[in-house]
Amino acid sequence: MHRRALALSCLVAALASAGAACAQVQETPATDSGLLDRYVSASQDAAERALSLIGVRYRRGGNSPESGLDCSGLVRYVFQDTLGFELPRRSRDISRVGEPVDPAKLRPGDLVFFNTLRDAFSHVGVYLGDFRFLHAPSAGKPVRIDDMREHYWVKRFNGARRLLGQR
Repeated sequence: MHRRALALSCLVAALASAGAACAQVQETPATDSGLLDRYVSASQDAAERALSLIGVRYRRGGNSPESGLDCSGLVRYVFQDTLGFELPRRSRDISRVGEPVDPAKLRPGDLVFFNTLRDAFSHVGVYLGDFRFLHAPSAGKPVRIDDMREHYWVKRFNGARRLLGQR
């Protein structure tokens, strides 16, 4: 419970103070600007690929756009198809990959996690910028974009991870 409360307070603070700057690159490594450029490019590629899946039908356990996708299937498909990343099947397991990200420093292509089934990290989506994320919500609802500032999502936010640099 403490971890959830901490994540929620971090998200609320970030949403209150960060504004649209969350979608922009905020830190530049002093040693390799080429690394930053590659990161931003790969990150944007993942976010753009995710956008191409809007409208794909939800299917529990779904792994492909042709047959339908659930939230973790969507994330796995995007990162495998775009960047060649092999991710675990379940959102809880995906939440252990990569590095944690401060909500105030989210960038397009980061993953955002939510507790939608009374179970931490039970839902995952791809952050797009400007507090928007793309996800496969649930049965009967196609892949879509939602706003993390909506009460429903703020209340259920569990944290974020950055996968780039991970294989």
